[in-house]
This record gives sequence, C-alpha cells and structure tokens, in this order.
Amino acid sequence: MASFRKLGKPADQRRALLRGLVTSLLRHGRIQTTVPRAKEARVMAEHMITLAKRGDLHARRQALAYVLDPAVVRDLFQTIGPRYQERPGGYTRILRVGVRQGDAAPMAILELV
Repeated sequence: MASFRKLGKPADQRRALLRGLVTSLLRHGRIQTTVPRAKEARVMAEHMITLAKRGDLHARRQALAYVLDPAVVRDLFQTIGPRYQERPGGYTRILRVGVRQGDAAPMAILELV
C-alpha cells in the first residue's frame, strides 16, 4: 500500500504537478486546489522551507532540484526561510472552501502561515 496519494496520475505527471503546486505556493504565498493535492503539496512545501531554514549550499541545491524557478528559490532562502527560523514546523495551513462547481471536488486554499 502506498504511503502517499497517487492523485490518479502516473509517477512522472504526479511529480510534475506537485513541483508546480509547490513553486506556485512559494511564489504567491497561497494557492487554491483540491484537498488531496493540497495535502500532498504541503508535505513538500514544508520540506522546502526546512531546507531554507538550514540555509547551506547543499540545501539550496536540493531546493533548486525540486522548485522550478530559481528566483523562487532565491526568495525562499532570503525571506521565507528566515521568517520561520524560530518556528519548529507547521509552516502551511489548509482551509477548506467548499466544492468545485463542475465536478463537486472538495476544494481548499493552501497558504503559508
């Protein structure tokens, strides 16, 4: 049994989707998506912020390997990481916002705290 949500996609598409969601979250501070996608994106977003808190070269290279935009990584290490330096975890919040009109999928807002 998988310990993660497959989101109805093959592995390569799932990884690309999550990379895009995490990059958008770090760029804009909040995104709206479905609840399962938000829960999976939260795991990687919190990991990226933890890397930014560490702040060394290896952490920066690991973040660059996952986040799609180098400018977002720069912002992550210069502003987002130091903002959460004293916080021991829980950098994101998921707010449920109802259902999508087209297919009644449960929607959520994923935002940085």
